[in-house]
Amino acid sequence: MLARRALLRALAASVAAAALGCGRRERPVRRDGRVVVTFWYAYGDLVRKVLLELVARFNASQSRVLVEAVHQGDYFECLAKLRTAIAAGAAPTLSHVVCEVVPYLARARVLEALDGYDGAGEIPFVPALSQQGAFRGAEREPTFCIPFNRSTPIAFASGRLLDEARVAPPRTWDELLDAARRLTRRGEGGEVRWGFEVPISWWYWVAMVGQAGGALVAPDGALTLGGEAGERALRFWQRLVRDERVMRPPPGRDYQAWQSSNESFLQGRIAMMWSSTAFVRYLEDNARFPVVAAPLPRDVRASVPTGGTMFVLLRGAPDEEKRAAWEFVRWMCDDEQTIAWSTRTGYLPVTRPAVDKLDARGWYAAHPNDRVAYDQLASVDPWPWVPELFRVERDVVEPRLEDAVLTGRDAHAILDEARAEAARPA
Repeated sequence: MLARRALLRALAASVAAAALGCGRRERPVRRDGRVVVTFWYAYGDLVRKVLLELVARFNASQSRVLVEAVHQGDYFECLAKLRTAIAAGAAPTLSHVVCEVVPYLARARVLEALDGYDGAGEIPFVPALSQQGAFRGAEREPTFCIPFNRSTPIAFASGRLLDEARVAPPRTWDELLDAARRLTRRGEGGEVRWGFEVPISWWYWVAMVGQAGGALVAPDGALTLGGEAGERALRFWQRLVRDERVMRPPPGRDYQAWQSSNESFLQGRIAMMWSSTAFVRYLEDNARFPVVAAPLPRDVRASVPTGGTMFVLLRGAPDEEKRAAWEFVRWMCDDEQTIAWSTRTGYLPVTRPAVDKLDARGWYAAHPNDRVAYDQLASVDPWPWVPELFRVERDVVEPRLEDAVLTGRDAHAILDEARAEAARPA
């Protein structure tokens, strides 16, 4: 928790300094007659390989711009390095950032508004994945971000275990509880095959808040954290873990928990799990059983948030570098690059023409899990355009979720505590 607070305090100080003009670079970097665009990215393994191949292809396709992709760890490590670079006047030209931090960075005036860039208003994005569709209230804002690696939460199950137990992918919370009971197995030696698992994480909790009929922010702008719906979501987790004992207790935090869930699922120690649509390809390629994707179950309604990151141009970069970076971003949004990125990684295709081409080429017929992931966009509940959202996520809510599930603390009391802290200035 202290590390999260330190990140937010440092980020706030850094972007405040940059907004006062301390973070601008005047001269573009050139090499062999080309404008150099420094692009900071965050992730590894297959996704990193695909991205670097696309960057190399762009660099080979023209002689004006040279994109240098620099790995900066996971999403939050990259953000921590970005805030330091902003304050020092050494920020990259281009980066990608988690969706929820965009309103904060926009308010701090460290992001370049993109509406005036060539063709920016003409890219036919899938509405739910663009800034305007991913955020409620963003239609009043300039365009600060372009969808890149975009995802939603989704359910995965072992087709083999579903068949053995004669269980269908659950459509409601009640069906989820019933399926988890039927799929959980305990051996004489104490070993357990868990019926269900989901990382105890803000993203999945937000999905459940929406499913229970709630919203993070009230119409008057108050950060209610879903009110009773937020508490209901947390109680459901507590019931699955502590009372029913059909969901594995939290295996770690942040991406450590996500990776642990994926590996346990592949090893057959979990029958069903919630993860990200981004892992569709990874799970299909590595499972020794049929992987079945399904929409997240509903409570009173279907609801999922979007996830992943957005491309952003840093305002403090020289204008020529920013124009060069836009060439790369625009190229990445072309149909063939969008298709290559999506089909090879599992992230959602971000433009409608790319989706239409995938459909016409038979991709979705051959990859029904990808179709489930795309169709679930109909249930997207946009994030509120609230600059405090990222602070509330990382500093206020995320640490309390695991504490509540592990200790059984009263959901109303712990979220009341969170609401009080969320209302205080950072």
